[in-house]
Amino acid sequence: MGGIGKTALAVEVAHRAQGKGWFPGGTLFVDLRGYDDDPVTADQAVLALLDALDVRNRDLPPTAERQYDAYRALLAERRERILLILDNVSDPAQFLPLLPGTDHHRVLITSRKRPDSLPVRRIDLDTLASDESVALLTRALHDSDERDERCAREPEALRELATLCGNLPLALQIAAAMLRRRQPRTIASLVHDIRKATDPTIALDGGTGATDQYGRSLVLRPVLETSYRQLPAQQARLLRLLALAPGTETATLAAASLAGLGFEATLVLLEELAATSLVTRVLSGNGTATPRWRVHDLVRAFAAGVVEGDVDLKEEGEAARERVLKFYVMCASLADRRLKWLPGQQEPEIFESRGQALAWLDRERTALVAAVQWAEAERYAPLAVPLSECLAEYLEWRRYFDDWITVSRVARDAAQRLGDRRAEGWGWDYLGLALRNVGRVEEAIDAHLRALDLSRAIGDRHGEAVKWEHLANALRNAGRTSEAIDAHLRARDLYQAEDDRQREANVWNNLALSLRDAGRAEEAIEAHLRARDLYRANGDRHGEGIAWYNLAHAWEQTDRVQESIDAYANAHAIFSEFEDWYGVGHALSNQARSHLANDNRDAARLAYRQAAEAFTRSEAFDRAARAQSDADALT
Repeated sequence: MGGIGKTALAVEVAHRAQGKGWFPGGTLFVDLRGYDDDPVTADQAVLALLDALDVRNRDLPPTAERQYDAYRALLAERRERILLILDNVSDPAQFLPLLPGTDHHRVLITSRKRPDSLPVRRIDLDTLASDESVALLTRALHDSDERDERCAREPEALRELATLCGNLPLALQIAAAMLRRRQPRTIASLVHDIRKATDPTIALDGGTGATDQYGRSLVLRPVLETSYRQLPAQQARLLRLLALAPGTETATLAAASLAGLGFEATLVLLEELAATSLVTRVLSGNGTATPRWRVHDLVRAFAAGVVEGDVDLKEEGEAARERVLKFYVMCASLADRRLKWLPGQQEPEIFESRGQALAWLDRERTALVAAVQWAEAERYAPLAVPLSECLAEYLEWRRYFDDWITVSRVARDAAQRLGDRRAEGWGWDYLGLALRNVGRVEEAIDAHLRALDLSRAIGDRHGEAVKWEHLANALRNAGRTSEAIDAHLRARDLYQAEDDRQREANVWNNLALSLRDAGRAEEAIEAHLRARDLYRANGDRHGEGIAWYNLAHAWEQTDRVQESIDAYANAHAIFSEFEDWYGVGHALSNQARSHLANDNRDAARLAYRQAAEAFTRSEAFDRAARAQSDADALT
């Protein structure tokens, strides 16, 4: 893409190559200005090259054809190797006639487009790494004034500035020039000004009017504008719509939904955009999966600005967002059904296994969470609110509680604006679950009470049962045990009246935990056994694993050590089936404690080590470190 540093790299390569004596015949450089309004033609460029080769005035052949002949003849005669740099090429017609016609010399071409139809070796340039961007800014300021200490004083602001520049060399140069002009104002002040701007490309271009070492204006937006103007209409449209997509990466199917086109047609357009370097292909780890696509932050901001500035394009963009929201709701609902699926139920479409559903949700999580936040706009709320409900099971399963809090709040507020009391109640309820999981128990209780009131108000008996169940768990976490037991029993009675045996199993399991807290150990064991049997009858293997885990803990507390060890083993086996590594880690670390009670240090050490591995796989690194430390203490 423009501003990536192609020219600077080519010139640096030429200097280094000359320094090593690789090109004793020297370097010829021609800027073909392929992205200007009036690009240099090959016929014009050959005149400049002949001039550099001392062919001018009367020695210059009268026709273009003879000029090319003279140019190639001179290169063929030269025994000393030459490096020819053809900079800023936009079309092969600009450089093909200028190739030497001999492999003795070397040619380096820079372009924003990939000449995929030609057998040339391609080197794609990416943006700088974050540390490299920081180093570029630091060096730029120190080279200008070695007394400038702002980079040392403001390392966080410096790194944020590099991020706002998208680690793009041109944007970084512009930012450095702005900082030099603004001295002694802080780096943080520039960061603030860029963040305040609707479009960072406008903020960056509002600064200096300076030029780089090649005499080119340090401006960003015109570079993006010329690249955009040269796109065919369909490619330009897709780029605009991709700029409106949620998240930082977009899958091909999601891009097709945005564009309202078929998969194959969209894929071709995306590949063409990738050839212009305005879109980057992102492959999976093995490079074989259907690719995802990324638009550079500054390109995204520019293209979104184009949409915002045109009434017709804005309406086109809003319609595209509705299409992609419908796509996400459809896929997320099917993934959610797969996560909740039990034997005997109808098989969900698309996702053949729980693993497939989780993999899709993992890939799309950032986009899905961003899409839910579109609910803040009235047009998208009717789709974004149900999308949030489809994500609840997944976000709890993967323990993405911050995301869960975000989407629950947005969905709750949007449902309230829509007057949808049922959805508002679920928004409050999911918010309560997420808050309880991060230890904000009193806030969780308040959220569940609000959810309960809404279910009662609309006469939703099943919803009321769920809210009693979740309120009971929050009350237990707050140490309000007797209130928790009462709430569990209310939920149980409602589920039994509704003949919801799956939810009834959950209540028995959680009621047992509150009974244990109340010191009613034998009643708790009986409740855990009821839960286990109900889960089995329902075909809920993961629920059965949770029941075994809780039962093991109850037996451990009543000194039934061997039963506890066996029950933890059952829980471990079931959690492993579901790749619930967080659950596996807990089952193994608790089993290790039971092994120690049985005076079996070797078994305990092995269980702690396996727990550390499981916690690491679940990214619970603090618990992994604790389990490893416990294992080491037994060595």
